Amino acid sequence: MKIEKMLPEHWDKVDNIYKQGIESNLSTFRTCVPPWNDWNKSHLQSCRLIATEGESIVGWAALTPHGGNCGYKGVAEISIYVDSSYRHNGCGTKLIKELILEAEKCGFWTLESIIIAENKPSVELFSKCGFRIVGRREKIGRTPDGIWHDTIVMEYRNKFGLA
Repeated sequence: MKIEKMLPEHWDKVDNIYKQGIESNLSTFRTCVPPWNDWNKSHLQSCRLIATEGESIVGWAALTPHGGNCGYKGVAEISIYVDSSYRHNGCGTKLIKELILEAEKCGFWTLESIIIAENKPSVELFSKCGFRIVGRREKIGRTPDGIWHDTIVMEYRNKFGLA
């Protein structure tokens, strides 16, 4: 498996993996995959990665900025999705670890992930990659099936932290 920079031409395959996450009702509160232009505007231009196995894209990860306040300039939220046929093969771990390295190079000191509480495999994955639980938000969002869910807020502080 290789980790590479995500390019616009990867979007067709990336959006199929994203759609799987939406359909699971455990990965996001979104109801549909946004068009490329909308997704592109909402995510940082740096720190966009794909995982490939041969010619296939099997996962992706990217960062969105945390709020518009300049005091949060070094904080970002991770989105990560792995193809349903490729989960539990180390893909998520490799993507997160590589994204942490890329984020550090770009000056981010805190990465956060907001996970639907029932998505225990994602909580375990982020824990394994050095994230810690910093909070729980009760009944904060509804999945497309109409069910209210809590979210787990996890964060990773990099080596240079708050120096």
